[in-house]
Amino acid sequence: MSNFSSSGKGVLYMNPRSIRYPQPLVKGDTIGVAAPSSGVGESMHRHLEDSKHHMERLGFNIKESPSLRNNSKCVSAPKESRAAELNAYMLDPGIQAVIPPWGGEFLMDTLPLLDWEAMKKSPPKWVLGYSDISTFLFAYTLLTGSASAHGTNYVDLRTNELDPVTARWLDVLQTKADEEITQVSSTHYQSEWNMELPGFNLDMPSCWKQLGASETLSDSVRFSGRLIGGCMDTITCLIGTPFAPVEDYLHQYCADEGTIWYLESCEMDASDIYRRLWQMRQAGWFAGANGFLFGRPAGYSDTADFTFTDALSSALGDLNVPVLYDVDLGHIPPQMTFVNGAMGQVNYESGRGTLHMSYV
Repeated sequence: MSNFSSSGKGVLYMNPRSIRYPQPLVKGDTIGVAAPSSGVGESMHRHLEDSKHHMERLGFNIKESPSLRNNSKCVSAPKESRAAELNAYMLDPGIQAVIPPWGGEFLMDTLPLLDWEAMKKSPPKWVLGYSDISTFLFAYTLLTGSASAHGTNYVDLRTNELDPVTARWLDVLQTKADEEITQVSSTHYQSEWNMELPGFNLDMPSCWKQLGASETLSDSVRFSGRLIGGCMDTITCLIGTPFAPVEDYLHQYCADEGTIWYLESCEMDASDIYRRLWQMRQAGWFAGANGFLFGRPAGYSDTADFTFTDALSSALGDLNVPVLYDVDLGHIPPQMTFVNGAMGQVNYESGRGTLHMSYV
């Protein structure tokens, strides 16, 4: 028998130390498509139509925010408008999930304008996305104790022929509190973006790797902990602000289980990655970490002879915990859907990996 009890629509919990999990998505639910970072210019409106048709075929209703189909100066609207739209969608009981079209650059502008206390008191709802959207996902889980989903974005859900890894987004958002879900690594990934294609062109063989495996570690590992993470380019701008109380999160939810950090990067070279990881570690974010997962770095280059693995080793090598990289995560598709707050178990062997998540 479960120890969970109900406290209003959408909230299932055991005690104040428990992560709040949204109700699973079901046919007939409404998905709000808001653009708290970049909006969608006219040339890309056809992708919004395709995604809407796909969602409707799945049985969902779609509600678009007023600023969604605009984009100027890298944003859909002034920060006040973007924040008001996100507040409205997060607090609207008629909307069961929020999926932005994609990321962008300046979501952080909206964070001081959001009604965090109201979100904390309201039933949680699924928010799905990555890149700059992880800025909100990260803050939302840390500030409200509510699970959030780091995974594919709305525009990339514009085809019925999703690859097996991307397609699991729906299974993740349909999993109930006190249930479990397992995802497996991809066989191939996409080497170049082509937005004219209806889906991804998965043309390169995938292979997860373990840092130091060829030197001191066996090529298999298993570790567990509560998941937290996102895009390093954006979540690191929250260090030292009220929107990243990582220490409180670690104390309240992870004291017994430890954490698994999943991280990815876009437009950073090796030295940038090292600097961001160094800063995160000095801020105390990695206390109690049981392992790390790094996505395939996008827009990446070495810094002279300093490489990606040099950056990981320099920042994390002395922690003596597993570090996996080239994982299905982030800007180089496909990517698994990682739930901030869920208990995760990672099994890795000879280039393949599985992620098991428990909503407890």
